[in-house]
Amino acid sequence: MSELPGPALCCCRKALPGAGQPSEVTGGGAPERPSRPDVDVASASNFRSFRLLHFHLDLRLDFGLKEMSGWQVLEVVPLEAGAHTLVLDTHPSVLIHAVDYAVPGPRGSPGRSVSLTYRVEPFSEFGSSLSISLPQGALRPRRPFRLTVRYTTTDGPAIWWLDAELTCGQTRPLVFTQGHSVCNRSFFPCFDTPAVKSTYSATVRVPEGVTVLMSASHSVYSDTDHAFHFSMEFPVPAYLVALVAGDLQPADIGPRSRVWAEPCILTSAVKTLGGSVEHWLSLAETLFGPYFWGRYDIVFLPPSFPIVAMENPCLTFIISSILESPEFLLIDVIHEIAHGWFGNAVTNASWEEMWLSEGLATYAQRRITTEAYGEVFTCLETVFRLDALHRQLRLLGDNHPVSKLQVKFEPGVNPSSLMNLFTYEKGYCFVSYLSQLCGDTKRFDSFLRAYIEQFRFRSVVAEDLLSFFLSFFPHLKESCVAQREGMEFERWLNDCGPPLSEPDLSAGAVLTKPVQHLCELWGDKAPDLEAIGTFDLSSWSTFQTVLFLDRLLDRTPLPQEVMTQLSRCYSSLLDGMNAEVQIRWLQVVVRNGFYPDLPRVRTFLHKHTSRMYTVPLYEDLCAGVMKCFAVEVFYQTQGRLHPNLRRTLQQILLQSGAMSNGTPTALLPSSSPSPVPTPTEQSPAGPVPLRDVNVSA
Repeated sequence: MSELPGPALCCCRKALPGAGQPSEVTGGGAPERPSRPDVDVASASNFRSFRLLHFHLDLRLDFGLKEMSGWQVLEVVPLEAGAHTLVLDTHPSVLIHAVDYAVPGPRGSPGRSVSLTYRVEPFSEFGSSLSISLPQGALRPRRPFRLTVRYTTTDGPAIWWLDAELTCGQTRPLVFTQGHSVCNRSFFPCFDTPAVKSTYSATVRVPEGVTVLMSASHSVYSDTDHAFHFSMEFPVPAYLVALVAGDLQPADIGPRSRVWAEPCILTSAVKTLGGSVEHWLSLAETLFGPYFWGRYDIVFLPPSFPIVAMENPCLTFIISSILESPEFLLIDVIHEIAHGWFGNAVTNASWEEMWLSEGLATYAQRRITTEAYGEVFTCLETVFRLDALHRQLRLLGDNHPVSKLQVKFEPGVNPSSLMNLFTYEKGYCFVSYLSQLCGDTKRFDSFLRAYIEQFRFRSVVAEDLLSFFLSFFPHLKESCVAQREGMEFERWLNDCGPPLSEPDLSAGAVLTKPVQHLCELWGDKAPDLEAIGTFDLSSWSTFQTVLFLDRLLDRTPLPQEVMTQLSRCYSSLLDGMNAEVQIRWLQVVVRNGFYPDLPRVRTFLHKHTSRMYTVPLYEDLCAGVMKCFAVEVFYQTQGRLHPNLRRTLQQILLQSGAMSNGTPTALLPSSSPSPVPTPTEQSPAGPVPLRDVNVSA
């Protein structure tokens, strides 16, 4: 075997490790504390009856058929007598071929296999249940047994097959998986809940020339059968198992970090990150304790990656589009690093409390950036994000249930709908409030280190965090801070609306005040162009510029004469800036119906094919009088869009009336000029959904 220069260089355990050694911290079942049964997983009907010790995947990837086929071996322990049915989460895209039970031989030696009966039934629109009938009388409480599930999976929500033309290099196809929140049931049958953690291993066979990476702590490559072998020695929930395979090349960027990317963007990725990753990791360790996972590698994925970044252990997935926006890349990588402690090591036991992962990771991210870049920078980034939070609140209303930190799911609700700014920013504000209560940021750092040590590799509920907080600071418990009037912990968790308090961000005023002043100048009926000319946007940071443009969006609709002046002042300058800046200016253009700059919208949509840039612009185009233009650009670019994104955009066009059953109601020839609205036509001025800032998972 030649070693794969992947997430780690170490021999892989091909056999199932830990046989018969259940870990008290992994929990094949839910935490042993009060909590609502999961309503988003079919396996919730009995996963408290079993403990998952380990699972192994053996898969062959076929890029021509766009399918993964093979088997999964699960090592499971019954926790009680009389458990005769094991229920796993699966998906209609998964075809189950057979389920076998391994009968133990004498003294635990391997025995024969027995075929089991099973049935697959609908569970919800995002999954199915796989019910396996276990052999009567063969199971003993606390005695492990093994099941083998043979299956094939194709293009379910977790698996994204990219033809060569959809990759960055456009030379070889690529496939990646994205499991958050409940998608990995279409990758492999599983207990698809963050309450269940286990170790795993995998063998993945691919055509020659294809490199496979997984979110695993060890990996090796076998030349003889073109197989990659992986093992994850730490317990993780199903959603953190991830795979990518394609034309990927490595470059070291630190003693425990490596960048992976297609050859055409590898140099850019290395140059942009430099040696920063090790610096950020070291700072995080100083604040929160040792980094448990060994490697911290990053793989840059094509624009089809559906989110910005994903904290897969040992191997963060990041969209390559963000490389041209270094300040956003910095924040995204540091946020994913923070997940190494908050989310990956200690995980929310239910998706109803996602803030336990995202709110704490956002707080940790800002502690790291404060140490690395100072309080002023961190306050500016926080003001920008909290602006977006309040913008979302204005659209949804203060009583919308999704604004709670503890959201109660109804049966059949997809937990992915909870991926919003409240879990990040309202959760961050609550954690910041807890820090303020203890009176010293460094003491709160000590609490977080102790919290990680106490609950490492476990799944928790809010009660765990808050009870541990009060036991760590007994004087706060004695003073009944949890019941302080107007700031009760219960209100923080279950009240709709904005955070009950926000941290002091006045240190960022040196950067935010010029932004607000410029916005106010443009808000005058007759803007003072001489005063405006004293502001040099080319000297501003990206976060200052996007904060300015977001606040301009808040003032929409703007008079056409003001739009003309804005365009004269900024259009050419903004053309040379990154995509995070450009998309905001183009949203100003679209929402105000400013047709002279519409060619810039076309150019942008021809260049950028990622969901985070296309969907917001199409939504804005279709909300106003530019539906025909949206259809025109869609037909020009659809061949370069991933099928999932293409369907999303078609739905936007259909719902707006721009298309009827896939046929445009009015389609302009490519050479035709875009129409100019008549005086009776209105630009969108109502509560058009604003673009959420790019949120990492």
